[in-house]
Amino acid sequence: MKMDTKKMVEEITSMEVDFAKWYTDIVKKADLVGYSSVKGCMIIRPYGYAIWELMQAELNSRFKATGHENIYMPMFIPESLLQKEKDHVNGFAPEVAWVTHGGSEPLQERLCVRPTSETLFCEHYANIVQSYRDLPKLYNQWCSVVRWEKTTRPFLRSREFLWQEGHTAHATAEEAEEETIKMLNVYAEFCENVLNMPVIKGQKTESDKFAGAKATYAIEALMHDGKALQAGTSHYFGDGFAKAFDITYTDKENNIRHVHQSSWGVSTRLIGGIIMSHGDNNGLVLPPKIAPIQVVIIPVAQHKQGVLEKAEELRIKLAEKFRAKLDGSDNSPGWKYAEYEMKGVPLRLEIGPRDIEGNQCVLVRRDNREKVFASLDNIGETIEKLLEDFGNALYEKAHKNMTGRTYACKNADEIKAVLKENGDGFIKAMWCGEKECEDKIKEDTGVSSRCIPFEQEKLSDACVCCGKPAESMIYWGNAY
Repeated sequence: MKMDTKKMVEEITSMEVDFAKWYTDIVKKADLVGYSSVKGCMIIRPYGYAIWELMQAELNSRFKATGHENIYMPMFIPESLLQKEKDHVNGFAPEVAWVTHGGSEPLQERLCVRPTSETLFCEHYANIVQSYRDLPKLYNQWCSVVRWEKTTRPFLRSREFLWQEGHTAHATAEEAEEETIKMLNVYAEFCENVLNMPVIKGQKTESDKFAGAKATYAIEALMHDGKALQAGTSHYFGDGFAKAFDITYTDKENNIRHVHQSSWGVSTRLIGGIIMSHGDNNGLVLPPKIAPIQVVIIPVAQHKQGVLEKAEELRIKLAEKFRAKLDGSDNSPGWKYAEYEMKGVPLRLEIGPRDIEGNQCVLVRRDNREKVFASLDNIGETIEKLLEDFGNALYEKAHKNMTGRTYACKNADEIKAVLKENGDGFIKAMWCGEKECEDKIKEDTGVSSRCIPFEQEKLSDACVCCGKPAESMIYWGNAY
């Protein structure tokens, strides 16, 4: 059944009219997710899962290049194990789902469905680490976790989601701290070079750090609508968990020491970040490195002799280097154009009888619809260059949005005035370091602290809230 192309595109709510509805329209109409009978849980459909698989492959190669090994832990955590680190359990208590029965029999001890796996890794490390020769332990896990969120949205916040969680154990605090920052930098490089999404790197405030951590570091991105997205976190635990779980080793001088640990993770919420960083009113716009289809071949006048055959010949040739698809269905070319625009395919290749006669094709970019007539003799080199340019253009556009919506403010009144005039964005302001001022800024203006950036600027000498001497510059904003 053929569809009206114009009508299909109009079914996406304009982001300028209702950004939340625009987002929901895209995740459904681009076949990324489906809704299940389990409230707050999503079905990740094949196209959405293909994006995650490509992201997973990119990250996995980076993790292994830095010496990490993949491992898998159980999904259930005994309540007694979870209780060993009190700050940790208190931080997750409101979101924990519990298993109380096995079949028809009540369990002797409740089992937590993992919201994160620190306690399981700690128990394992306590069993396998004895000597300095056993360190470091550089582990990563790909799994799903459950957090009983009250308000959910596909990819951004759901009760079950996919992620990776790295957990490492080291002989010294210095090694663990180095690991924490190294993995944050891995995330930042991945976001900027693979997802074409610029980020701010920095440290979370004391009140916003991970439960049980000594320090939490994060990468923060800015979406189309000016709201922030915490794109990834890396935590330095020190020896707090090690003391709670008695993870010790014998050092070279035969002294008993506690290990020092780190933990770091990103999740499928990055797919939400891609949508809100690059998408437009016609649907997805996917970064080339994680696009399931990098180039789609659309035969024009495919009923004419030789057109489909040439298109298939091209697909076979391009598939050696790119993720290429030929759509030889009986839908009209116009329908296909709209369909693959909706799905965010970076390049569309059009070929018809005249193109075949001229040994050429037409290449159309998804982001700006720029058309290029390309010779079939060196089509691979042309596509490679266009995909590189496409990724760079996505990054530059997102970076321009971030810098254009970042405002420096010196007091709460300026913050309120900027937000009223411009809507959401990043607010840069000086801060004294006191939690009372952090809380008051949120209460007075609505924005929360995002991170204390590694790249500091001195905007003034005084705290944005109390006027006392400032300790550091901090980013504020509303967030997903």
